[in-house]
Amino acid sequence: MLTDPVARTRRFHRAVTTEAGVLDASFLGRGRPLGPARVLNAIGRGITDIAEIRNYLRLDSGLMSRILRGLEDEGLITVSASESDARRRIAMLTKAGEEEFAAYEALSDKQAADIVARHPHPEVLLQAMDVVATALGFERTVIERVSPLDPRAVVCLEAYYEELGRKLKSGFDVNLSADPEACDMEHPRGAFLLAMLDGMPIGCIGLKGTDKGYAELKRLWIVPSARGMGLAQRMMTEAENEAKSLGIKCLRLDTNSVLSDAVAMYHKLGWTEIERFNEDPYPDLFFEKRI
Repeated sequence: MLTDPVARTRRFHRAVTTEAGVLDASFLGRGRPLGPARVLNAIGRGITDIAEIRNYLRLDSGLMSRILRGLEDEGLITVSASESDARRRIAMLTKAGEEEFAAYEALSDKQAADIVARHPHPEVLLQAMDVVATALGFERTVIERVSPLDPRAVVCLEAYYEELGRKLKSGFDVNLSADPEACDMEHPRGAFLLAMLDGMPIGCIGLKGTDKGYAELKRLWIVPSARGMGLAQRMMTEAENEAKSLGIKCLRLDTNSVLSDAVAMYHKLGWTEIERFNEDPYPDLFFEKRI
């Protein structure tokens, strides 16, 4: 059984369903099962379109209707037609619903903290959770255009800089690199894209506008738990689409040969190696692509 992937996966399912309280009639002691609690959580986190909630939680329409009626009967939500599209229905928390959402948040945070505290190496446990959560929810990844100063973008960029610091023999100091100004990666000059999964950023890429007849792709980074699943290529494609929408015909990028997976991907995606085009001390490989 120790080497049987099916047995190990089923053991994992049993552990998670038991620990998460999936079978409890009163999830976290709040008087209702997990299904209504998850719907309440989704609404509280800003997913208010009924169809979107149903797709997000993979609920059939009948069950979704029963859950919504139950939450309405409790006075926790209101459901109404969208002001912009009468065919869409929108759910909103009432004051009582906001209080219940807050109570669930506090209990869930404590439950999560208790689980992490049990393990002698919390970061190992969290990394394993990241891998599983990413694998199970990967199809729900969405790519958003944001400001490079967005706190979620900053978190990704800091992780990217830290990783470069570990991998490059010289280390990495962003102040010594050709770090683009934020305004160069915002419309209509450029763009900054985040890959988001269940409210957490798992990747980023920047499109830096220039006045040199080309734009640059910068700061491509994917969280380790999502690597090898095609997200980097998707981010590259989305960045190219952003460039096309801005009328950009030529893209360039630089990288370091120690990042061998990235170099291989650029070749695979049709990028051509060119001569050095900047004075950044960290890259040793330079690429161009006509789009």
